[in-house]
Amino acid sequence: MVMVKTGNGLRPVGKAGLDVKQVAFEQIPVIDLADMFLPDPQKRHDVGRAVRKACTEVGFFYVRNHGVSQKTLSDCYERSRQFFALPLAEKNRIHIRNSANHRGYGPLLEENTNPESLGDLHEAFDLACDIPASDPDVLAGKSLYGPNLWPDEPKDFRNTVMTCHAALIRLGHVIFRTFALALDLEENHFEQFIHKPLAHMRILRYPPQAGTIDEKQIGIGAHSDYECFTILHQNGESALQVLNANKEWIAAPPIPDTFVINVGDMMARWTNNLFCSTLHRVINQSGKERYSMPLFFGPDYDTLISPLASCVDEAHPPLFAAIGAGAYILSRFDETYSYRQNED
Repeated sequence: MVMVKTGNGLRPVGKAGLDVKQVAFEQIPVIDLADMFLPDPQKRHDVGRAVRKACTEVGFFYVRNHGVSQKTLSDCYERSRQFFALPLAEKNRIHIRNSANHRGYGPLLEENTNPESLGDLHEAFDLACDIPASDPDVLAGKSLYGPNLWPDEPKDFRNTVMTCHAALIRLGHVIFRTFALALDLEENHFEQFIHKPLAHMRILRYPPQAGTIDEKQIGIGAHSDYECFTILHQNGESALQVLNANKEWIAAPPIPDTFVINVGDMMARWTNNLFCSTLHRVINQSGKERYSMPLFFGPDYDTLISPLASCVDEAHPPLFAAIGAGAYILSRFDETYSYRQNED
């Protein structure tokens, strides 16, 4: 039995190997968010019930009618292709090691999500809320807050990327509302925790892998995400694979005009493991470059994460000790990124 180390402990993957079961994407539910933008509370509660089923049984779901324009996404991808096409020396000027708050460029193999692997075969541009160095939280040493690192080229890269980030933040607020309804809480329950969210966005480029592939070096090794949930846009090629309850890898191909949403480890802790934080990986065997944009949505830095009262009873005692959101994410970054492990 192959095991993967996550922020919530060791998790079984199943058998070794790169085989993926090709099944209809309907096995990962598709949820229509249109009713979340309507005044009818019953329709919004119906969405919440669908989200509860997806989060407790699968940990992944697609959303459509999400409110993010295709132009916003297309513009971001176009500027990102231009950025990744720059010479490595130019990109390394904003290497993530030069940031005090985990922003900037990460080259191939900089990240290793599965400690048993040899490094992840992708390059990335990391950003989050662009908070000035003079902000009180930055001055207080809350190191996940702060300014982004930006390249000089391409022109308008910063504005284009931040426009996309803002659109995904708005969608994140909607997803948190569906989570509250799914947990039989007041619809705005989580709003108190997301005034200055830890909303870390990545733009990822995966080169194609061909020939014999070493299971220990793929696009992203088997892992679970750290924050409450991930909003993922996939551009073009199918590479995402999700581990089901039978320890089979299930393909999660792109569906036009949708995002993939998946539960992260922090939400699993917050719900006392009621919501599933599902292991997944990425292998780009398409023969083409693959781009994707995930936004990892977490609460404010100082939010204390401990099992919700509605998720605890005599039969389900608390499984996790309380921990601050910022401290939890930093602990995961420390185990994942080589630049954080090689500091003097």
